[in-house]
This record gives sequence, C-alpha cells and structure tokens, in this order.
Amino acid sequence: MKQGGILFFRSRCYTEIIIKQFMPMFKQNKKREGFTLVELLVVIAIIGLLSTLSLVALSSARQKARDALRTSDVKQVMTALELYFSDASLYPAYVYFKDGGTIATGSPKNIHLAVVPKPPVPSSTPDGACPTSNFVYAQDKAGGSYHITYCVAGAIGGLASGNHTATPAGIANP
Repeated sequence: MKQGGILFFRSRCYTEIIIKQFMPMFKQNKKREGFTLVELLVVIAIIGLLSTLSLVALSSARQKARDALRTSDVKQVMTALELYFSDASLYPAYVYFKDGGTIATGSPKNIHLAVVPKPPVPSSTPDGACPTSNFVYAQDKAGGSYHITYCVAGAIGGLASGNHTATPAGIANP
C-alpha cells in the first residue's frame, strides 16, 4: 500500500504540474460571452444617429411629395375646366364639390372630372409657408377665363415656393 500511496502521490504531483503548465492556455481559449456596456452604448448611439438622419430626410421628402401632388391636382382640374370650356364655350361660374366632388355643367351627363382631387394631408405645412392646401377657384371675364390659387411650400418642377395662380394660359410663378 505504501507503494500504491507513493504512486498515487507521484501521479498527483504529475497531474498538478501538467495542470499548472497548461492552465494559461485553457484560460486564453475561453471565449467571452455577451457585449460590454461600452459596445452596447456605441451601437445604440449609432442607431439613434441613423434614425434621426432618416427622419429628417423623410420629412423633406414628404413635403416635396405633398407639393408635387398639389401641383398635379391643379393641372387635372385645369384639364377638366378646358373640357368644360370646349363643351359650354365658357368656364363654370364655380366648381362645386360633393361627395368626392365633381366639376360638371349641371347635367349629370356632362361630368368632366369624376372626382375632384382632395387637398393633400396635412392641410398646412409645418413651417407655416402654406397655411392651407385648399384650391381657390374663381371665374373671370364673365366665363371667358378663370384662376385657381394654391400654395406650395417648396420649389417643385420649376415653380418657386409660395402662392401660385393657374389660368388657362398655365401656372404662373409668384
């Protein structure tokens, strides 16, 4: 037993020596799990910066889209008014809006624009450049002409920002 005890002692010593020699290698190969607080804060800051930049760009794109829609809608109304003029030889005294809106001669058979475009939403611009996005129609020269007044907040398609007037001759810059 003495011999067994010595052998046990010797094997134990050899085991301890082997563990001490290779322990640093085992510690270096151990992978960390998770992220440090600094890494998480950096990632959160980058995501916040990117989202802020995208919201600013999106706001500008919304304004341009709203202005382009407003101008396009006025051109549609102008086309309908020209169709009305070709049928009636004068422009309507007023453009009336009902349930979606129509521009008509008074007879249901002669509808020139089935649905009058609705002003874009929101009805005003955040910076107050255009207090309302409504179109204002008025007949001129006893039905010989008309004008539609509307506003765009930013320059769009060669038109400057501000109030514009559409007439049979076209859309004029302010």
